[in-house]
Amino acid sequence: MSRHPFPAHGPLVLAPMAGVTDLAFRTICARLGASVTVTEMVSSRALVYQDRKSVTLLKRTPGDGLCGAQIFGNDPAIMAQAAQLVLTHGEFDFIDINMGCPVPKIANNGDGSALMKDPDLAARIVEAVAEAVPVPVTVKTRLGWDKGSIHVVDFAKRMEDAGAAAITVHGRTKTMMYSGVADWDTIAKVRQVLTVPLCANGDVDSAEAAVRCQKRTNADMIMIGRAAFGDPWLFQQSLAALNRQPVPERPPLSQRVDVAVEQFELARADKGEHIACLEARKHFAWYLRGVAHSTYYKEKISHIGSMDDIYAIAKGIQRDLR
Repeated sequence: MSRHPFPAHGPLVLAPMAGVTDLAFRTICARLGASVTVTEMVSSRALVYQDRKSVTLLKRTPGDGLCGAQIFGNDPAIMAQAAQLVLTHGEFDFIDINMGCPVPKIANNGDGSALMKDPDLAARIVEAVAEAVPVPVTVKTRLGWDKGSIHVVDFAKRMEDAGAAAITVHGRTKTMMYSGVADWDTIAKVRQVLTVPLCANGDVDSAEAAVRCQKRTNADMIMIGRAAFGDPWLFQQSLAALNRQPVPERPPLSQRVDVAVEQFELARADKGEHIACLEARKHFAWYLRGVAHSTYYKEKISHIGSMDDIYAIAKGIQRDLR
């Protein structure tokens, strides 16, 4: 399958991140320049066994741009069945297969980055999923398991041959987790062997970094992950830089807090006030990263229990901080 979901949709992708890229955050990022977003990763087995919690991750709205659902697992038949189930829960534009998650409980179970150790199985999974669904299938992976097994060039080509319509490469090995420096030069080597679009991921933490990454890797798309925590304006800034336009300043803190509150209201509509408020504790703290004299409010944020708490804290920040 050579169809891919990305032409004419712009170059910036919000990385799928467990516990972060819920419907609310995806909607905000899409509005601020993320051309493509991806759900939190969903267990294929959990979907097939009808786990309710997994199904709740598969929501989308017309406002969240081009959106894919990411699944993980290591059984081709179950992955194929899960991919079909995904499309009964939401009109997703593509299915993304996780072959890069380095977290021990995923990798030690043979899922995520463990699939890089078994290219034959990985290829069978891509074939099975691509045959099972009418939408394009993409793969997100890493350089390899460790520095002694960096084989992503061959691996990515193999996934394309199996039917992957686009490949994302995070420029780190499994054992690096999220430490060290992303290797953009190896991603550039992947670009040379693929005919499908390539998305580069790793260390894109500023508009300037997005431009450097694109130049170094020659990737079709740039994926932004942890740097977007509490800073969805990074997409707006990176998009401008990639298009050689003036890079806009981040809005003043009071406006950023308004966007944070809107995100929490979207989360409340999606999951209810209790869960939305518990999750707002980390997100709201991220919005205050680097803000001088914000310790007092970060302490208050760690105890948020209701939307009224959020409104009161937002008002205080807008009154007291700049």
